[in-house]
Amino acid sequence: MSGRTAEPMTTLSSHASPRNGVGRRALLFVLAGNMLIDALEVSVMLVALPALGRDLGLSMLGSQWVMSGFAAGFAALLLLGPRLVARWGRRRVYLASLPVFIAASMAGGLAHQGAVLVATRVVKGMCAALTAPTGLAIISTTFRPGAEQRRAVSVYSLFGAAGFTAGLLCSGALTELSWRWNPVFPAPVALLLLVAGARLIPRDTAPAPAAPLGATLARLMRNGPFRRSAVCAAALNGTYLGLLMLLAHRLHDPWGWSSWRTALAFLPACLPLALALPFAGRMVARFGTERLIRAGSCAAALGCVTALLTGTPATYATGVLPALLLVEAGFVLSFAALNLQATAGIAAEHRAAAVPVYQTAVQLGAVLALPAAAASSGGGYRGALAFLTAVSATGALVACTARTRGGDAAP
Repeated sequence: MSGRTAEPMTTLSSHASPRNGVGRRALLFVLAGNMLIDALEVSVMLVALPALGRDLGLSMLGSQWVMSGFAAGFAALLLLGPRLVARWGRRRVYLASLPVFIAASMAGGLAHQGAVLVATRVVKGMCAALTAPTGLAIISTTFRPGAEQRRAVSVYSLFGAAGFTAGLLCSGALTELSWRWNPVFPAPVALLLLVAGARLIPRDTAPAPAAPLGATLARLMRNGPFRRSAVCAAALNGTYLGLLMLLAHRLHDPWGWSSWRTALAFLPACLPLALALPFAGRMVARFGTERLIRAGSCAAALGCVTALLTGTPATYATGVLPALLLVEAGFVLSFAALNLQATAGIAAEHRAAAVPVYQTAVQLGAVLALPAAAASSGGGYRGALAFLTAVSATGALVACTARTRGGDAAP
């Protein structure tokens, strides 16, 4: 990366930056591993919420902080992360964050108080905030715009989808033994990334000064495609996690489903994205990011409307599955498109600053939606669904009122 005044990351020395295809692919897999850990962290605790809540004496509102605590830590440090990287270097911060993440994972498994467990989740979110932005930032500058960059983003996104699916299945299996295995599960993956990162993350040259945060935010908020991507991604993430949280409690408590059966029931809400992402680059090339984002936002909103109109579900096939499939269709259509559009219209020297802001917005979607949905559930299942429907409708409205110039061009 060549930015100097506005670049929040350190620049890479020419001899350390991977130039050959094999080296760049290896680096891509390490960077995408951050996406995998983030997805694991969310899904591996999802099905365990009723069990850990019962064990630690937490209500739905209390137990949801196990989910939103990770997102809160992630969001809190994302904007500060680039400044730490600018001061200490990308490689140092990356390699220092993963051991802390591993230690927090082990501490979470040993926690006997809800506050302690939530604290470990916040710490893990902060560690992820120091490593995750590296992925999209390096991809957006290392890989050439067009087909090559779309393929790289597809791989990056695929790791996230695969991690969420794997974490969900492992969550169901581990919770059957004890929910305490769930927070520990991502630690071995982080250890592998630590070893690989020590070999593959390029060494840094002299740090470049970071741009003032206020100026960075003002510049990004004037960029329409970036602003819409951030809002739509936040709405989609908050809607998705809020719906899964509600259904996890619904399937486990009133219906008496086991954790493993609940995890299997959620597969339609994550597996299609993992299967579709290898083709995401072709979809973007054919339809453009704007069209896909509009379609995805509307599908997610329709899923929430369907659940709201159905009311308290009587059966899985009629009351749960349609909403899961529609919200997942939102991810299939727009997930990679949102990631691409967030940086496509940003000048190369400002992209690394844009990525943390975008990812902060995504995490804030969960931080705001999860507690509000849990609190709304006090008024009944439909009350929580009404709130999530409003969130998803906001995302759809923003996506559909976008002003495009010259149609939907693929980045």
